[in-house]
Amino acid sequence: MNFRIIVLTAAIVQILFSVASAQTLDKNKQYYLTSIGFYNVENLYDTIDSPDTDDSEFLPNGGNRYTGKIYKEKLEHLSKVISEMADKTPDGLTALGVAEIENESVLRDLANMPALKKRNYKIVHYDSPDRRGVDVAFFYNPSYFEYTSSKKFRLTIAGDTNFRSRDQLLVSGKMLGEEMHFIVAHWPSRRGGEKKSQHLRIAAARIARGIMDSLIKVNPEAKVILMGDLNDDPTNKSITEVMKANGSKELKPGEFYNPMTSYFKKGIGTIAYQDSWGLFDQMILTPAFIKESCDSFRFYSANVFNKPYLRNSTGRFQDYPFRTFVGGTYQGGYSDHFPVYLYLVKERTN
Repeated sequence: MNFRIIVLTAAIVQILFSVASAQTLDKNKQYYLTSIGFYNVENLYDTIDSPDTDDSEFLPNGGNRYTGKIYKEKLEHLSKVISEMADKTPDGLTALGVAEIENESVLRDLANMPALKKRNYKIVHYDSPDRRGVDVAFFYNPSYFEYTSSKKFRLTIAGDTNFRSRDQLLVSGKMLGEEMHFIVAHWPSRRGGEKKSQHLRIAAARIARGIMDSLIKVNPEAKVILMGDLNDDPTNKSITEVMKANGSKELKPGEFYNPMTSYFKKGIGTIAYQDSWGLFDQMILTPAFIKESCDSFRFYSANVFNKPYLRNSTGRFQDYPFRTFVGGTYQGGYSDHFPVYLYLVKERTN
């Protein structure tokens, strides 16, 4: 397989990414650079009625008056965001997990938008049992990532046969020849209240933790990234106690690294509600990414993509994410979430 390799000197990398979380690199060496992102795109539906899902709001004659013109503009907006994330690499994002998409058709439409088409993104997607019909999915650039396998994991709640949620998606492959795994998740919402719904996210966290543990059991140095809208903050029980993820690089046995913790503690979020910020969109890494050596891919830095055009510029919700719809009224925005992404680096040895 012929990969397009991005090679940068350490000096250039450090100039481009002068952030506190970035690793110090040897200025006399060269490095491969790659980037991974996640984006809850907020209700990316097509305009076609699906008999198997509740998509009535997102039809031309539905509550949102969701026309083909609005759908096209939504695609244009999302493709602009995705194309501008990870702009320090010539080809942008190597891989991207997404949430709240209706089907594979909308994924193909998004990947074929002019801002993204040249990247030749490939898609991994499974339908899930969510009542609204929204799923998670994974885009990858085949010039960097060689797909090998995928699997979906269903969340069920004992004693509740009516419960439906999004499956968690595991995608495995090789990033520039190096084995890597990605879990894309959209954990149950806080509908009904945070405490009342907490057990649902804890159950989802146990599934994610189990996937990661099983991969580590096969290979103690397994490189796994959990990405998703977890509907919890980095300090909530599902993250700190079940996932055992925190913002310290001094990991104890059984712990994972969550680079989004530091952002949350600084008051930086990805979603706003009742005048407070939450950081539901997270990327959690296994210990193999957190090391001194760069002989294989390691974590370099993480970011919240919150450019001014993604924010409301005026009004009561100034600086909140600029949404597509609010209360059935078209706003012409992007999503109720800001996306997140991270960079990985690896020393070039030949």
